Amino acid sequence: MNKHYIFFTRNVLPQPQAHLVQVAHTANAAANLGYSTVLAYLEKGLAALNPAALIRPFRPRKPDSTLAKFYNIGDKLKVAPLPIPWPIDYWRSKLTNSSTIVSKYYLPVHILPYTKIVHTRDWNLVKAAIKNGIPAIYEHHHHEDKKFEPEIVNNPLFQICITVADTIRETTIQNGMPPEKIIKLHNGFNNLFLVRQPEKAESWREKLLRGGQQHLVVYSGALHPFKGVDLLIDVAKQLPQVEFAIAGGEQSQVQAYQQITRDKQVNNVTFLGHIFQDELASLLQAADALAHPHCSGKAASFTSPLKLFDYMASGTPIVSTEIPPLMEFKSTKAVAGWCEPDNPTVFAQCLQHVLETYPRKVEGYSESTVFVQQFSCENRVIKILSFVEESLRPQLIC
Repeated sequence: MNKHYIFFTRNVLPQPQAHLVQVAHTANAAANLGYSTVLAYLEKGLAALNPAALIRPFRPRKPDSTLAKFYNIGDKLKVAPLPIPWPIDYWRSKLTNSSTIVSKYYLPVHILPYTKIVHTRDWNLVKAAIKNGIPAIYEHHHHEDKKFEPEIVNNPLFQICITVADTIRETTIQNGMPPEKIIKLHNGFNNLFLVRQPEKAESWREKLLRGGQQHLVVYSGALHPFKGVDLLIDVAKQLPQVEFAIAGGEQSQVQAYQQITRDKQVNNVTFLGHIFQDELASLLQAADALAHPHCSGKAASFTSPLKLFDYMASGTPIVSTEIPPLMEFKSTKAVAGWCEPDNPTVFAQCLQHVLETYPRKVEGYSESTVFVQQFSCENRVIKILSFVEESLRPQLIC
């Protein structure tokens, strides 16, 4: 019987959060490499009430078209939505918690016989896997105060912990993670972002450049102040001849920022809201420049370059703020312009210079597209598995 490389997230999919995009893309990359890979996640609502699904909850299948389009994943990855019927997660108690259901019932009874190794950000599932004799890979991307149980992290089945910043690695070690069992490794990007889509890119330009502007600047990411969205609105006010398109965010955030632009009388910013991953690549290719205006502060010490890699894969000139996690890329030619954070005037000047110096290329700038290939999700998975004991690694099926 073939055993799977199981990725698990304790979330309902699809949702647009960055960490869920990362999970889906990593699982998809493992499948692309030829491993029998299953992405398991929670399923709620009417679908979770299906008696057949409750009797046999772990049923790997091809992702439906909505999920595949949402995350831009291929046909090699299988998914396994785990039914979480009412009142689980509705009544607050340990017994009616989805973590308990997955760790105490689904994993040991239904998933274990088909599992070679698990890969997750869910610490409860890591503990359950180890206790049930399943090797585990743990992703830990944010600062947390929790202490890691010695009997888990020192267990031979606990293979590796991956983080994305040196600062998080340090605090994780302070909280009990053995230094030899944790590595810093950047998030990867989806290889499909490298595929050129000139017709779709041109459609974006026709749609967005409707005010007579010649240049299009795109930001893609979460709509939080620390991400630099407010700063970018101030930049747009200084460059009325440039159209700005901002992709991402929940509807409430989009509405709030639309009101901010109205209050500031900024008329050259379009908020696109969340767009599917298979549409995002062509939007990035449509731009004359891509904006990465992250603010300074605590969040700037551990943010991942994931968005920067997506930007690089598009081949579009990038303007980025100088924050610690990105400084290793400053010496490369993959980013066209760098400037200090928190200063809209300096960012606007840098952006204007890049627009004048780097004319848009339909085929993209190879300095970026060639450089970024080392940071693909596939290469990231290969690196992670190199830290897994050979006998515990998933088996290639093709």
